[in-house]
Formats: sequence, structure tokens, C-alpha cells
Amino acid sequence: MKIQIGTYIKQGEGFSAFVPAPFPPKGLSDLSRETLIKSAEADRLVGKLDGITHTLPDVEFFLHMFVAKDAASSAQIEGTKATMVDALEKDAGLALKETDADDILFYIKALDYGTKRLKNFPLSLRLIREVHGKLMTDARATHFSDPGEFRRSQNWIGGTSPANAIFVPPPVGEMQRALGDFEKFLHEEDKILPLIHIAFMHAHFETIHPFLDGNGRTGRLLITMLLCHRNLLERPVLFLSSYFRKHRKVYYAKLSEYSDGNPEAWIIFFLDGVIATANESIEISKNIRKLRDSDRAKILGLAKRESESGALVLSKLYAQPIVNTRLIMKWTGFSRAGALKVLERFAGLDILKPRKEKGAYDRAFAYESYIELFQK
Repeated sequence: MKIQIGTYIKQGEGFSAFVPAPFPPKGLSDLSRETLIKSAEADRLVGKLDGITHTLPDVEFFLHMFVAKDAASSAQIEGTKATMVDALEKDAGLALKETDADDILFYIKALDYGTKRLKNFPLSLRLIREVHGKLMTDARATHFSDPGEFRRSQNWIGGTSPANAIFVPPPVGEMQRALGDFEKFLHEEDKILPLIHIAFMHAHFETIHPFLDGNGRTGRLLITMLLCHRNLLERPVLFLSSYFRKHRKVYYAKLSEYSDGNPEAWIIFFLDGVIATANESIEISKNIRKLRDSDRAKILGLAKRESESGALVLSKLYAQPIVNTRLIMKWTGFSRAGALKVLERFAGLDILKPRKEKGAYDRAFAYESYIELFQK
């Protein structure tokens, strides 16, 4: 289908900028039968994933890793070199080298803020600005990002100026009008299928590009917030950033097709991402349960005192799988010698593996079999 999403209009400065048409445009729901069938399949798998996560014990701990994986992928799309493991090490105070892992940690903080805020505050432009503020304050940026504020000047994508840019978003006045339409459509939830609505919201947000920097990361955060807002997921366990990163060139190409008036091509790509990511997350959830049951059985085979402290440490590892004696002492109240015994006991059970040395008194250990579930 061909839909008028917007048009390029020449500006007084000589360059042409993309000006969105009134949104939503006519024909937005005129999708092919194949696309609607794909949407139904994606919706079924999201529901299946939501059900499976309800069976996971200590699910709040596991969530941290799902979020960390998405945060790393989203930051890497924007050029961050740090990995999920780098972020986990830095978050635990165990980083051995300088990385740009803060980009990932700021993303985690912003998502946590946004999903919690949604419980008592409506999804709105104000909330999007607040999330952007959490994401970009003190964060690495390609230029001044003005955290939490929509831009008051022209921006562009690619090139050295709007004159030679790959894409020039709407000028400030048109941006403000387009954001008004965008916010209104955020709440018109009964006019279009939920996942298709979310696909449109992400693509249109990226087309408006309302911030000086951080638009891609904020737009991907918006996907997760909308999944929770639309009650498709009770907890944020479906993240598309790894899919977008894997197919980065196609991701950008389909967003470009959206603004060119072919939104169905973008929607199909988005739904394919939901299907692939939901299947992946379902498999991860199943494997988490298998690994937990196996390692819990090892712990329960210990003497009573060791078993009790071991069960506590094992549950904590699901949120923080890279640890040292300092963290074990914090979790258990043990002395440093007692904490070291716990770590060595876990290593002997093949649950933890020693990592690099960090000083003479603080060896780091990793729950590698668990981390690998999120890295496959």
C-alpha cells in the first residue's frame, strides 16, 4: 500500500526537510491479509512468552538480564563498543578497563524509570521527555543532547549539514504539530491492532526525530513501554534491539521506506522481529528454568547451612552474574573468608568460573553458563 506519510518541502535556508502529513493518514489500517495473519502470529507468541515468564521463579532477577541484553544492543546500534558483560562488570564495580558501558547503564536506568512511571502516569510526550532525560543526562553524545527537552533547532541524519544529509526531519514548528498528532494517536488504541499500532508509533517517532540526540534509543525504549502499556506483557521481557542490531541496514532501510510512503514494508519487518525475538525469549526462559533446576539441585545437595546460603547467593546471581567476595559479603553478611569459601564452593560445583584477578584480595567469578543463554 502507498500512503502519504509526508513530503519534502524546501526551506528558506535552501535545504529540503521532511514534513509529516496529518497523522494518522487515511488508509493506515488497509493492510494485506498476509500482514494481518503475521500480526496474529506475533500476538500469539507474545502471549505465550508472557505466560512462560509467569512460571519463572525469581522473575524480577531474570528481568535484569533481559533488559541488559536489550540495552547493550540498542547502544551498539548507535556505535557503543561496550558489551552486556562490560555493563554487568561496571554495574558490579568490577570493571577492569575503561569502556563506554555507561551508555548501556543509562538505558537500563531509563527503561526502569519509564516502566515504573507508567503505573501511575499516562504514556505521553511528557513521559517520553522524562525518559530521554534519564537516558541522556551525563551520557556520551555525538553533540549537545539537551536531555529531557525537545529540540529547538534543526537536526539532520548523516552528512555534515542539512544540505548534504541523508534525511532532514521536520523543522521545529512542523515537529511540534507532528508531535501533537503523535500524542493523540498514542491514545487511539481501539483503531488499530496493538502490535501494528506500536510499529507505527516507533517509525513515526523516528521520522519526527524530536530530540537533538538519543532519538533511536528513546524510540526503542518506547516500544517496550508500549508493550507494557497495551498490556501485551506484564513484565518487559520482549526487546527488539538485538533484532534491529543484527539487521541494522534493513532496519534503517525499512524506516526510510516508511517515510517514503510504504509503511507496510516496515510493519512486516517489525512483526518479523517480534516473532523472532519472542521465540528467542521463550527459548531463553525455558533454558533459564532448566539451568536453575540443575544448579539448585547441586546446592540442595550441600549441608544445611551451606545449602541455605547457597540458595540465597544463587537467586542473586540471576540479576548480577559477575561477582566477587565484596558482593557475597553484602548479600550474606559473611566475613571475607566466608564469602571466598562460598565462591570456591560454587566454582567446585561448576556453577561459577573464576575470571581475571582484580587485586590480591578480590577475585571475580562469573555465572558463565547463565550469561551465555543471553549471548547466543
